[in-house]
Amino acid sequence: MVPGELWARLRQTTPARIALGRVGNALPLREVLDFQLAHARARDAVHAALDTAALAAALAPLPVLQLESDAPDRATYLRRPDLGRRLSSRSAALLAEVGGQCDVAFAIGDGLSATGVQAGAARLLHACVAELGGLAIGPVVIAQQARVALGDPVGEALGARVCVMIIGERPGLSVSDSLGIYMTFAPRPGRSDAERNCISNIHGAGGLTPEDAARTLGWLLREALRRQISGVDLKDDRTPTLPDQENSRA
Repeated sequence: MVPGELWARLRQTTPARIALGRVGNALPLREVLDFQLAHARARDAVHAALDTAALAAALAPLPVLQLESDAPDRATYLRRPDLGRRLSSRSAALLAEVGGQCDVAFAIGDGLSATGVQAGAARLLHACVAELGGLAIGPVVIAQQARVALGDPVGEALGARVCVMIIGERPGLSVSDSLGIYMTFAPRPGRSDAERNCISNIHGAGGLTPEDAARTLGWLLREALRRQISGVDLKDDRTPTLPDQENSRA
């Protein structure tokens, strides 16, 4: 195999920028422009505003509450992660009025990729709800300027046994619209990241599909309720099923 053919085969296995070639001492113009486009998409994902009305419509017929963190705008949110972890006074008061008890509270946060949330959060949440038949699910919270830990006061206020935060992941130069799921048993302010289970890299361009992510969440969440734990103490130790095993059962 000649080196060019080897590099061509390797490039087919990864979205990483390898074997880009060169023109003299520089990269080819196409590769330079592709990099600049990916960088622009990543910046747009971070700074874009979430269309909460459109997202709420896509979540129908589920009941929706629209809230926000204590970060008053996007610029402050990016500079002050701590403000994105707590509710605004208006949102806290609204949740206190709603109250209630449920098995699962879902929150959708724009995070660092509002474009990813806009594109895929509704499909992901509907898939998750379909996996949780028999459990009481509270109203879905859409939170702007949200960090992962914002799910803790949301889950506590809604009386949830488990809180599930669906959030836009930090964009990269390969994927700018990826989503992550963070599950916390007995949510309350002060929970650490070690007390959460994370399912990441959920997107349509070669990542984890929403349906596969929902199945993983369904297993983890039921185990969390049964064993009353989450985070590093709860591992996804299901036995992997090979394709030929599925075919033989069929």
